[in-house]
Amino acid sequence: MDLFDFAAMQQQPTARERYDELCRIIKHNNQLYYAQAEPEISDAEYDALYRELEQLEAEHPDFITPDSPTQKVGNDLTEGFRKITHPRPMQSIDDIFEHKPGEGETDAELIDFYQRLSRNLGEDAPKVIIEPKIDGCAVTLMYRNGKLEYAATRGDGQTGDDITANILTIKSIPRTLPAGAPSLLEVRGEVYMPFAEFNRLNEQRDAEGLPALANPRNATAGTIKLLDIQEVAARPLAFLAHGLGEYDGTPLHQASDFIQLLSDMGLPCNAPIVYAEGVDAVRKAVKDIDNLRYDLGYGTDGAVIKLADLAQREQLGSTARAPRWAAAFKYLPEQKETILRAITIQVGRTGVLTPVAELEPVHLSGTTVSRATLHNQDEIARKDIRIGDTVLVEKSGEIIPAIVHVNKDKRPAEAMPYSLYEAVNGVCPCCGEPISQEEGQVAWRCTNFTCAAQAAMRTTYFCKREALDVESLGGTVAEALVRHGYITTPLDLFSLTVEQLGALNLGTDEEPRRFGEKNAAKALEALDKARELPLERWLTAFGIPTIGVATSRLVSIYHRDLTSLCQSDFLRALLELETLTERYNGLNPKARANKGADAAVLDTARAEVKERTDTVASVYVQRAYLKIEADGKYKLKFTNPLGAVSTRKLVDWFASDTGQLVMQKLQARGINPVSPRYQESLEADNGPLAGLTFVLTGSLSRPRPEYERMIADAGGKATGSVTKKTNYLVAGEGGGSKRDKAVTLGIPIIDEETLLNMLKGADHE
Repeated sequence: MDLFDFAAMQQQPTARERYDELCRIIKHNNQLYYAQAEPEISDAEYDALYRELEQLEAEHPDFITPDSPTQKVGNDLTEGFRKITHPRPMQSIDDIFEHKPGEGETDAELIDFYQRLSRNLGEDAPKVIIEPKIDGCAVTLMYRNGKLEYAATRGDGQTGDDITANILTIKSIPRTLPAGAPSLLEVRGEVYMPFAEFNRLNEQRDAEGLPALANPRNATAGTIKLLDIQEVAARPLAFLAHGLGEYDGTPLHQASDFIQLLSDMGLPCNAPIVYAEGVDAVRKAVKDIDNLRYDLGYGTDGAVIKLADLAQREQLGSTARAPRWAAAFKYLPEQKETILRAITIQVGRTGVLTPVAELEPVHLSGTTVSRATLHNQDEIARKDIRIGDTVLVEKSGEIIPAIVHVNKDKRPAEAMPYSLYEAVNGVCPCCGEPISQEEGQVAWRCTNFTCAAQAAMRTTYFCKREALDVESLGGTVAEALVRHGYITTPLDLFSLTVEQLGALNLGTDEEPRRFGEKNAAKALEALDKARELPLERWLTAFGIPTIGVATSRLVSIYHRDLTSLCQSDFLRALLELETLTERYNGLNPKARANKGADAAVLDTARAEVKERTDTVASVYVQRAYLKIEADGKYKLKFTNPLGAVSTRKLVDWFASDTGQLVMQKLQARGINPVSPRYQESLEADNGPLAGLTFVLTGSLSRPRPEYERMIADAGGKATGSVTKKTNYLVAGEGGGSKRDKAVTLGIPIIDEETLLNMLKGADHE
């Protein structure tokens, strides 16, 4: 042993040190995965860490504590949601893994699991069911007397978050079960996002200048925890049931009985489901699921094997974390090497230039892969990807082919570092106009609003359901309109005639395909209706970076119509207040204290903006958005209701050549969308609950979202957590920790009747 070997040996952690480190790493990643939906490592990397932890615990059982990640399910509890106690724990499921070829039987762990079932039951070939393992988020639906009482997340296994309002946006989940429903039925399953919806969501996020979501599972986890129900509804989710919780009804004996019950109740069930007896049949079923799952349209990463006999499930029972009668067989992520032949550049709807890897075709996860996203220049530089490289490719989440890493041992000598800017000579590959990179952003953009590549994609987005709802003019039709020179911007759609649109060739010169007069008439009728759509829909349709559906809705509260938004004193006042706050807080503490002592700075701030704000703006500025923090340092606190970035984006967009062109075209066509929310906001600001904050808890006679809407309409605000700023706690039966906290903080606790009287304007002092 030389000096270097000795030094390396001395640095190796002990088993206990490695165990503690693994616990820390896994807990950290559990928090990112379950609670924040922002994982920083892949599923395969996590599984390897978890398996190493299990191995250490097998070798050192004295290491195990109740707090070990192997003894607990992942915790997705989030602030802002009412908590639900599960009548039966919502457990996780133990994983068994496919091995790489050359390491013995690739499904050796599957064989061991099935043989263990056989030994524990004393049967040679117990009957099991095998179904796809959905890559989604676990939820439970509780039906009592045929009506949905609540929906909840798994949480920590004992307690979950009440996400009923969000779950009811899923059309396939019934609120009421048909006649003959059990008196108590708790159905457990997975909420997930279909691939098509995930793609649509990422396109929208790109349009709004937001980072793409990594995979459908992350998108689902983030969506079901949103507090804005309308934003949830704009992200269509799906649900499949696969398990039974609490139950009081006609006895169920087999898994097939439960599946039939789901069908009778109109609840969507996981599929396909394969029945098997004997180890060979089970192994074949797992392989069959692997071949079938690529056609399902949503993410899967394994197959779940469960005993078919429900009495046998009870017989085997569970550990603290998972049932002994079930396991999830995790397939290896399929990866293959191929050659990166070229990098092409796509121009997106907002002008973002996205590099795309052109690969030597390779068969992967059931499809032939010849292209993979490279995201941006930073990603290319980080992985040191060069044209001519041999790269390892896998399908991330079974949807987006991605380059995992480069095999630099096979790199050609002539391969050079790649520069997107140099590759396109600093101009858009579509229109030839200059590209630019905004400060602090990694994306390169084409600056030409009439760029043909953008025109087609902008038109598709302009016509989407959440925008102007003329979806028959999206996709192929939009591309054909641009290709044949009928439009250069989406607003040119309003100049089309039935004859032009009807004769539009969607095919090729060799194989023409006309759009047709009937389709043209329907599309123009939808465009005519779009003229009367509210301001928020038009603002969404414009596709301004960072201005999505939710922000458009919020902006419309403060503006009467599009013309007032274009000339908005309110937006400019918000920017002035941002500047004023920064300027004041930049003073030394003594100067701030002197100014704050008599509140002169607050008066000055109001005076500076009052004359330049419209009615709504002045009310909001004076009441809520500017105040001095009485912390002895007199710092000025300003809360921009739209956010500083979105405010700046709006002002800059309407002042830009693009914004001016849009306004000119709309004015020429007599289009000036109005905001019905504007008058509502005036009424709400003077409503009986103006300036008051409420928290709802316990069992209430009306759905929580209904009360939240009523409070908002009356000028108040409903939040999920009790704080010092809460004015009232509205409590039904129960209330638990929120009631206790309200008592501790001295916050008044009222019942529903009192709240209803307050909504009518009755005295609440």
